[in-house]
Amino acid sequence: MITLSEIALKSAADGLTLTASDGRRLTLRRLTALDKLRLFKAAGPALSQNQPWLGMAMLASSVTAIDDVPIPPPTNELQIEAMVSRLGDSGIAAVAEAFQHLGEAGGADLVVNAGNSRGTPT
Repeated sequence: MITLSEIALKSAADGLTLTASDGRRLTLRRLTALDKLRLFKAAGPALSQNQPWLGMAMLASSVTAIDDVPIPPPTNELQIEAMVSRLGDSGIAAVAEAFQHLGEAGGADLVVNAGNSRGTPT
């Protein structure tokens, strides 16, 4: 669970650092337009059209460090999937919850769509 004090730690320069339910410290930042463009390129044309997959990829790509160890942005599909796998359910849930609390533009859509097929009730 994310506490309000963790949300208050958000800063534009450093991002947001939170603790996932498994105890790992995750540092996040909101993806810029360029970050998203590069993520689309890394995902490829087919996966860039897959909204559930892309939502999960955007959440994972928002993580810039785990336990204060920097993570480079993914540059291909395998690296995106490796990041999702590394974060696991608890990490992805923590990132989604953080963006939901922050009310970042597009963050709510990521939370709603991450892992859902089109037409799946939310």
